[in-house]
Amino acid sequence: MTALPLIDISRFRGSGGAAFLAEIRRAAHEVGFFYVIGHGVPEALTSGIFAVAREFFALPEAERLAIENVNSPHFRGYTRTGNERTGGRRDWREQIDVGPEREALELGAGDPAWLRLVGPNQWPVGLPELREVALAWQAEAQRVCQEVLRALSVALGQEEGYFDKWFDEEAATHAKIVRYPGRADDGSDQGVGAHKDYGFLALLQQDEIGGLQVQIPDGDWVDATPIPGSFILNIGEMLEIATQGYLVATKHRVISPPAGVDRYSVPFFLGPRLDAVVEPIELPAELAAAARGISQDADNPLLSAYGENALLGWLRSHPKVAERWY
Repeated sequence: MTALPLIDISRFRGSGGAAFLAEIRRAAHEVGFFYVIGHGVPEALTSGIFAVAREFFALPEAERLAIENVNSPHFRGYTRTGNERTGGRRDWREQIDVGPEREALELGAGDPAWLRLVGPNQWPVGLPELREVALAWQAEAQRVCQEVLRALSVALGQEEGYFDKWFDEEAATHAKIVRYPGRADDGSDQGVGAHKDYGFLALLQQDEIGGLQVQIPDGDWVDATPIPGSFILNIGEMLEIATQGYLVATKHRVISPPAGVDRYSVPFFLGPRLDAVVEPIELPAELAAAARGISQDADNPLLSAYGENALLGWLRSHPKVAERWY
């Protein structure tokens, strides 16, 4: 028994039928967070990504700082503990940000600033296997997310491929490989502050330690207890905009583990092409009647132009990169 719904995504192609579509629609509409099993990602890859994560964070600090994200206008690379912020407060984690492997664009004065997000990753010289494993894991995470998105499209009364045009080879996906050290000695337990994700979907692989909490509709916070072999999927702000609030982007946070305990997690964010502009879906009447409208938050305005929304999120989270490059 868990506080969040559990969805077997293999039923979408199997015998799930209308019952499966009702389950995933209810999970996305009522909670916005759910476990996914039946995803088909090899165990060798899910265990492999944690293995290389532990190796990376065990590298000497100088080797990690050689690929620090302040070197990258694309926000790629290593972030030392306390240098990413959520809600203006430091997150107590270190991480490496990885996106699609692409060349930086040559931009002119009139080009939008968000095109500067396109560019290469930074990889540690002393751990070449990190690149292979991280990119393979990221490809599988994208496959799972797009399968969930197709299932949601059908559950919302649309063609299965309704969103596919935004997720071609230029989709703005990215992953984080994260280590949460034992909580800070200043009394704060903020691993990651309360926030929503700004893409279409987010996928999380977490270890057995736990710490992720989700805010349910009554305002309480519930633990997303780790379930072996599962991922956690959540709705992003772009889907909230597209469905006019029928699907909900839910606030979540991470509580730091106790002193002396490390927690590892790997989140993946399914973002569309940077030039995507999200338009409202024409929902079936019974679903449209239950749409709650787009969240109104003066500190977090939701923008339908994805590139603008994405750049705003990066600039708020990484002030040192913003100061140097923007």
